[in-house]
Amino acid sequence: MKTFVRSFVVALPLLFASSLLAQHQTFTVSPESSDVSFTLGGSDHGTHGTFHVKNGSIDFDRSAPQMSGSVVVAAGSGKTGNDSRDKKMTDTVLDAPHFADVSFVPQSYQGMITPTGDSTIQVTGTFTLHGTSHNLTVPMQIHIDGANCTAKTHFIVPYVKWGLKDPSVFILKVAKEVDVNLTLVGHLSN
Repeated sequence: MKTFVRSFVVALPLLFASSLLAQHQTFTVSPESSDVSFTLGGSDHGTHGTFHVKNGSIDFDRSAPQMSGSVVVAAGSGKTGNDSRDKKMTDTVLDAPHFADVSFVPQSYQGMITPTGDSTIQVTGTFTLHGTSHNLTVPMQIHIDGANCTAKTHFIVPYVKWGLKDPSVFILKVAKEVDVNLTLVGHLSN
């Protein structure tokens, strides 16, 4: 009996340590499988487009509501299907030659991330656009299937309020906020 108790006492910290390691994971984003789409309302019609995810890696721990890492989108990669509109968006509104990246750095989350299946959480972090950081909390739906992970969110960026140029001209008026849908696809590792 003493041998069993001694073995159990020695094994308990090892079991606890492996449990903690299983709680901490890194989500590495696959840019070619991920997508950023946006909709900008206007007086004539809405504009729809996409941006390219450059990279992303998020560290999180299921035992504590903390996150770190970043997701980076190329500011100059916006495509709407209209070359002159895209040039104005890239050069004038986003000033991509000077501010090449748009990023989100998560810091914490509310809710629970299950080891497999679907979870819904609220992620709080810093959204950097045009060189200026803004606090932002977004709802996120997560699906985990083994080592595969997909994270989706929808949020609104008040780009004019945040200091970017209003692209409205004469009779063509556009919304001062843009709807963004972000889908991140990647892999989990311990």
